[in-house]
Amino acid sequence: MQSMLKTYNQNETGLGTFSNLRRLTYFATVVETGSFTAAAERLGITKAVVSQQVARLEREFKTSLLVRTTRSVRTTEVGQAFYLRCARILREAEEAFDELGDASQEPTGTLRLTAPFDYGVGVVVPAIAAFTQRYPGCKVDAVFSDQTLDMMSGNIELAIRVGWLAETGQQARKIGAFQQLLVAAPSLVAQVAGFAQPQEIGKLPFVANTALREHLRWTFSRGEHERQTVTLQASIFLDATLAVREAVCQGAGLSVLPDYVIADDLANGRLIQVLPQWRLPSGGIHAVFPAARFRPAKVRAFVELLANSEQQRQTVTR
Repeated sequence: MQSMLKTYNQNETGLGTFSNLRRLTYFATVVETGSFTAAAERLGITKAVVSQQVARLEREFKTSLLVRTTRSVRTTEVGQAFYLRCARILREAEEAFDELGDASQEPTGTLRLTAPFDYGVGVVVPAIAAFTQRYPGCKVDAVFSDQTLDMMSGNIELAIRVGWLAETGQQARKIGAFQQLLVAAPSLVAQVAGFAQPQEIGKLPFVANTALREHLRWTFSRGEHERQTVTLQASIFLDATLAVREAVCQGAGLSVLPDYVIADDLANGRLIQVLPQWRLPSGGIHAVFPAARFRPAKVRAFVELLANSEQQRQTVTR
């Protein structure tokens, strides 16, 4: 708020919006500091200017915003409601000025982000390496977890969410997508070669990923109208995607895994896709930001880099 006001004070003769925003700043600062004297000290102007501008605001709208005594200043009911709106307007205005000033700056500082463990290891880590090489003034502090971390309490500037967004009150940008694939090790080729229908996979052992909400029930589709839902009986239950991948590679059974985890395994023949003519639901990859928060250059730069990486990955896996 103070930095924004310095810009306004350089334009004391300004009219319209700037003049009104300046008054909102004076009023909000009085409320936050509890006195005209303290507000003037914070803003670097005289007490008389603050008092005159707040009084003018009250006079123009014919309402009392503050109750003044010799010891303190407090808001009226109308004044409190007005302050809450003022604070939000001023915060967003300052963030807009910050973003404008930040647009031409080189990304610097520490970027704090979170991502799911499997996607983080396979995709985000290479992006982090490329990012820190491209922007040596940046550091990255990443937390990889299959638990959805609270962005605000953890002071996280960016969260990568894989799957289907369940969060509300956050801002998100879709940067990619992934496909779920039914796979098995080559040692099971003879047993799966004749499969034509999803119901037939119940004949083989299945490795369940308990990190998923629905880890035994899968819906397959072929074309626009054909659907089959299968409920499987697992022989192994594991709570991490990378553990499921390893179990499947070792021939423990079939499982459903995201394409970004097994792309190399499919390419080198360590795994094979079962029932390739049938599709499982695809999911999204999103960059999620705290709501109504300014995005520094480091955040924007990393998201762009990761989005480009996702485009390249999906081009290769198609």
